[in-house]
Amino acid sequence: MSEAGVTRLWAANLLCGCAVVLAATAPRFFLDSFSVLGTPLTWLCVCSVSVSSLNVVLYAALRPSPPPRRSPLAHKISRFLKCCMYFFMSCILFHAIVVLYGAPLIESVTETFLFAVLLSTFTTLQCLCVLGPNIQAWIRVFSKNGAMSIWDNNLQITTVCSVLGAWFGAFPIPLDWDRPWQVWPISCSLGATFGYLAGLIIAPLWIHWNRKQLTYKSR
Repeated sequence: MSEAGVTRLWAANLLCGCAVVLAATAPRFFLDSFSVLGTPLTWLCVCSVSVSSLNVVLYAALRPSPPPRRSPLAHKISRFLKCCMYFFMSCILFHAIVVLYGAPLIESVTETFLFAVLLSTFTTLQCLCVLGPNIQAWIRVFSKNGAMSIWDNNLQITTVCSVLGAWFGAFPIPLDWDRPWQVWPISCSLGATFGYLAGLIIAPLWIHWNRKQLTYKSR
């Protein structure tokens, strides 16, 4: 493992974190009455678009995975369409899971779906950027001892932290505190966001701490 690779990972995660911070602050200069708690739907849209755009551009520039062989334009278009389809399917899957865990089925459908989009942005989109639309590679990365690079470890940690953050964010909703951030899906979206940010910090630290034990082999 090279120190340059860890430095690149730190830089990438720092930029991703900055995208979240800017999504929560920059729109205030352009949109009246914008706030994370006051306009949660706008916040979900802005954060998802910001993080998605940065991830696509960032990972296209860094190329953490070996570049594929030259392929015809039709293959590239097919790959792009597969990525879009997988992302949409991920949003539908997260939406269904959230509803099964107690989110309103009919009421607040827009809120629930935008929360699913945000969660997919923090998890599925990174997998698509690093691994592409390759389900076998996804299964390999999230299996025991399946990581083949520091980017795979980064995927594991940020994904788990995002999902756990969203799960912990649901705990305050049924409590009778009558706080504005308890309205669905504000607390869950904040939990997922803080979990994602925590994962961006924890992943490089964990990799640096365990660098002597980490050995990656091609498979």
